[in-house]
Amino acid sequence: MEKRELQTPAILVDLDILENNIRKAQSLCNENGKQLWPMIKTHKSIEIVKMQQRAGATGFLCGTLDECEALLKEGFDNIMYAYPVASDANIKRVINLAKNCNFIVRIDSYDSARMINAAAKSAGVRINYTIIIDSGLHRFGILPEKIVAFADSLKEFDALNFKGISTHPGHVYSAVKHEEIQYYVNQEKSAMKYALDALKAAGYNPELVTSGSTPTFYKAVYDENINVFHPGNYVFMDNTQMSIGIAKESDCALSVYATIISHPSETMFICDAGSKCLGLDKGSHGNAAMKGYGYVKGHPELIVSTLSEEVGKLEVVGPTTLKIGDKIEIIPNHTCTTANLTSYLIGCRGDKVERLIKVDMRGNSTPKNFT
Repeated sequence: MEKRELQTPAILVDLDILENNIRKAQSLCNENGKQLWPMIKTHKSIEIVKMQQRAGATGFLCGTLDECEALLKEGFDNIMYAYPVASDANIKRVINLAKNCNFIVRIDSYDSARMINAAAKSAGVRINYTIIIDSGLHRFGILPEKIVAFADSLKEFDALNFKGISTHPGHVYSAVKHEEIQYYVNQEKSAMKYALDALKAAGYNPELVTSGSTPTFYKAVYDENINVFHPGNYVFMDNTQMSIGIAKESDCALSVYATIISHPSETMFICDAGSKCLGLDKGSHGNAAMKGYGYVKGHPELIVSTLSEEVGKLEVVGPTTLKIGDKIEIIPNHTCTTANLTSYLIGCRGDKVERLIKVDMRGNSTPKNFT
């Protein structure tokens, strides 16, 4: 099938670009003696996880317990959950995961640790954990200068097994130009070095020192202290990565395929893809460098200015040959959102449609656990 024969809107993935992005990140890790445990919330697809594993990924970071459980069901062993847990239902799920694989949860509070420990003791299991370090995002985490006191406070929990430290320098997404990224890399590296050195001086021996964001990865991968990296968006890239110079249009694997369905004025076209395909954000944590809600490939004269649920307004800011009936491809601002809005991606090579890729780890586990 030719791409032009597809119904629109459709979520496309250029398989050549996807495979190249996976190879590039894995090669950087291999060359620098690092492990790659990708964050899989970007794609939520078992097929893409298997592509990452075949390339050399040795573990995976998950954004939901649903993703963790899906990986377990497929036989994956090294599974890390990115966030703390504090509800009885989710602690039970963590315990089940720990019984069946090399599962690691992240912790940043005494109370959460106490709850997990009590449940783990009751179940007769030990739970692996890393301590979250706040490297500047100020979302989760312990400040580096407080790490030893916090680690010491967890020593009483004999059903918990300390594995190391983790961080996410997600505040890099507030950068508006490429030159600013080094500042966030420096924060990431210095926070982890300080915490690691302090722990070692106090007698701890962290096995895992883990970090990750796509923009900082390509510089932080050379750091001597971090040994596991968790980039996620690198598989697809998006308009956010383009806006800060991490990716070019040719590096972006995922796009929304749409048809021009109306031309109500000389300065406006309307396409049949809206917020339910593209999302309404401007990057993970806000980014002033982007205009509109996506980048129209090959059409710099267009800005995706407004989105309704099913249609998008394209503002014309320069000469264009576009007309009703034409197809366009829009690189979303944030591909993690777009992938989560569909049940499958359409894998293409050039103008040929090759296969469907299921997005089979999205949604919510309540139905299967409902009694």
